[in-house]
Amino acid sequence: MRVTVGRGSCGNAAGAAGVYDLLEQGGCDPSVVGCMGMCYLEPIVEADGQAYVNVDEAGAREIIKFVQGEVNSAARYAISPEDRAILAAQKRVALQNCGVINPECINEYIARGGYKAIEACLNMSPEQVIEELKISGLRGRGGAGFPTWFKWNAARQSPGELKYVICNADEGDPGAFMDRALIEGDPHAVLEGMMIAAYAIGANEGIIYVRAEYPLAIARLEIAIAQARKKGLLKNTNQSKFDIKIKAGAGAFVCGEETALIASLEGERGMPKLKPPFPAQKGLWGQPTNINNVETYANVPWILRNSGAAFAAMGTEDSKGTKVFALAGKIAKGGLVEVPMGRTIREVVYGVGGGIKNGRAFKAVQMGGPSGGCIPASLADTVIDYKSLAQTGAIMGSGGMVVMDESTCMVDMARFFLDFTVKESCGKCTHCRIGNRRLLEILTRICEGNGKPDDIELLEDLAGQICAGSLCALGQTAPNPVLTTLRYFREEYENHIVRKQCKQCKALLSYTIDPERCIGCTLCIKKCPAGAIAGQVKQSHAIDPNKCTKCGLCVEACKFNAILVE
Repeated sequence: MRVTVGRGSCGNAAGAAGVYDLLEQGGCDPSVVGCMGMCYLEPIVEADGQAYVNVDEAGAREIIKFVQGEVNSAARYAISPEDRAILAAQKRVALQNCGVINPECINEYIARGGYKAIEACLNMSPEQVIEELKISGLRGRGGAGFPTWFKWNAARQSPGELKYVICNADEGDPGAFMDRALIEGDPHAVLEGMMIAAYAIGANEGIIYVRAEYPLAIARLEIAIAQARKKGLLKNTNQSKFDIKIKAGAGAFVCGEETALIASLEGERGMPKLKPPFPAQKGLWGQPTNINNVETYANVPWILRNSGAAFAAMGTEDSKGTKVFALAGKIAKGGLVEVPMGRTIREVVYGVGGGIKNGRAFKAVQMGGPSGGCIPASLADTVIDYKSLAQTGAIMGSGGMVVMDESTCMVDMARFFLDFTVKESCGKCTHCRIGNRRLLEILTRICEGNGKPDDIELLEDLAGQICAGSLCALGQTAPNPVLTTLRYFREEYENHIVRKQCKQCKALLSYTIDPERCIGCTLCIKKCPAGAIAGQVKQSHAIDPNKCTKCGLCVEACKFNAILVE
């Protein structure tokens, strides 16, 4: 009986290591697998094809009894039909092996058809491989959605003594974890995709640029590379001694931009450069270089095994294949999902993500990371493809979907994302370095209740100039959260500025105590860290507005709903 334990970062954080140890001590001989995408159910254990979720110590002991034949099933921990249906509603291409194979065992990858694609490529010409990618319609999954075959073809046609293949695993969007989970769950798919790219363009060396904050992903990549070398799969591609090495980045968000990434690899400060020349013409060390992200490479072996036409049969006319999304925020069932392009936002949020936590109303979703846009619930039937999302003011990005409910302040949400991009700006462009900081100052002022009547027009004018004047995509798209929230939630800005009203921004809240509900239990007094509440036992209390820090601890402490927040 095969027993597996999800040991991705999410599983480990939920206590999977302890569950694994208990199963091992109980004689189950468990195997490690990556995250199957259902992060909200971790730790997840599979035994004899049955999935058990939210497994704790008691659950592990029940599973041991099941494996030993003492009981028929650990039914109390069995996955629900509803959750199982979520997996059935997906089409897994990039994630096909995640949660299924041991990422630290190359033989399990090979048993699932791994490295058959590179084997097939060696019987094809490089031009035929690129043509198959062209037929597939695969576009880069890192953000811009540039046709993959075009990049490969440009690098192939560029003259150079050496050529490089780079995997961009510098995933830095808040709420995004697609690349991390892919590498942790199926590192060999990424390696094989890079091998195929190397064969197609005639590359001599491969580099995976992965942020140092992903220690588990790096460890599994190191194991996978060592295993591929031992099997003779590396250093033989294209008869050019192609090999792959890892570069751990320091975590600068701007290094997700390809020219900044190259600068970092060359030992320089990660700052974008003007294009052309493009990396395919003059990239790492001045040589032709192809850069794709993790998910893009992970799709390539499937395409070569199943044909480009099979991949193109999924999705829409503009956007082929599937896309992996990281569902985060106020979603009921957060995690990774992979669906064909062409599904609507509503289908993903409700049909796959289980809707909104605590039964609250769906308000908006931020797509495309901090440089993406906020799409309101009124546009929930928007088709997920590059063209349709761009029409809303958002972008596909790498696949992060941060879901917001009715309690979210959209002005503060725009401020949150802009604060991130301001901190991550490399500072090269005046428009990005100074303009975005001015945007942030205005948003902060509005959230603090000090907004001015002309702030909305100022935000729109300044955002337009930043988009037009910045060098790279970070600056060009950083104002998107501001522009989309102004477009769809303008009334919230007006409420902040004119009426000084908001249900979330602390500066615009007031805390008072209802004397008819307060029984004088003193719980709020004991919890208040600022000493802002006064009153005698069994007598109504009062809050001093000059001392109140609006932390909300009194609301949590009060059992009689006597604290009024207005």
